[in-house]
Amino acid sequence: MAQKINEAHEHLAKAEKYLKTSFMKWKPDYDSAASEYAKAAVAFKNARQLEQARDAYLQEAEAHTSYRSLFHAAKAFEQAGMMLKDMQRLPEAVQYIEKASVMYVENGTPDTAAMALDRAGKLIEPLDLAKAAHLYQQAAGVFENEERLRQAVELIGKASRLLVRQQKFDEAAESLQKEKNMYKEIENYPTCFKKTIAQVLVHLHRGDYVAAEKCVRESYSIPGFSGSEDCVAMEQLLQGYDDQDEELVSRVCTSPLLRYMDNDYAKLAISLKVPGGGKKKPAAAAAGDSGAEPPKEEEDEYAGGLC
Repeated sequence: MAQKINEAHEHLAKAEKYLKTSFMKWKPDYDSAASEYAKAAVAFKNARQLEQARDAYLQEAEAHTSYRSLFHAAKAFEQAGMMLKDMQRLPEAVQYIEKASVMYVENGTPDTAAMALDRAGKLIEPLDLAKAAHLYQQAAGVFENEERLRQAVELIGKASRLLVRQQKFDEAAESLQKEKNMYKEIENYPTCFKKTIAQVLVHLHRGDYVAAEKCVRESYSIPGFSGSEDCVAMEQLLQGYDDQDEELVSRVCTSPLLRYMDNDYAKLAISLKVPGGGKKKPAAAAAGDSGAEPPKEEEDEYAGGLC
């Protein structure tokens, strides 16, 4: 280990020499300095001196930036982030990866930027769901700008699930609509059906029956939806919810169709409560009455005759 540390310091000393100027050397040799900083970082990393490895990677990034080698600078920032990850300093690690993603975009390599943001999302997800969702949305936006919808929609799906997990149902509803629109655009219709189910569950948890019904109604235009098991299940669910029929709602929500959805949506189904505590509406209400008792017949004061 001591040998690796000494080796690292030797590389740092060489890097400093490359950066010095003199009467005969007017400009610093940033390229050579960056190479030595990278070697120092690897030596520190092998010696498990992670703090010093991070510093060396940051110095490498600075040297690359000085001569506008943005791609390599971004890579060095990512490596600095990985050192912080190994030190369990995840928020700081994510900051460096975000900085790297900006550089990748500036360099004209947006795909690499999006993949970096996806990695950052995975890193921070166990610690901060809101931050992870934001990173997935950013990554999706980069792919979307490149018209790579298949990659974009996968990342939006990750964000949707995390928003549901946080019970941010308004944001989740928007995210799911965006997902569904993208799946329609790439003609993945069966997945559109599943997104309709997720939308209905989210809207009902928001207490917005009208929005849930609208989602199903709009989905009739998707090829194959009308008459599908997904469509029938949602029609039954909405009917049961509107009629306050707890038994019907429970039967739909515990069916294999909903039980085997992504875990976050399956939990929404299981936890769905019907309004009114599951007490069915009176028969008159089901026929369109407001629920009030039928009016009593007025007594006929002449019922016994005139005399």
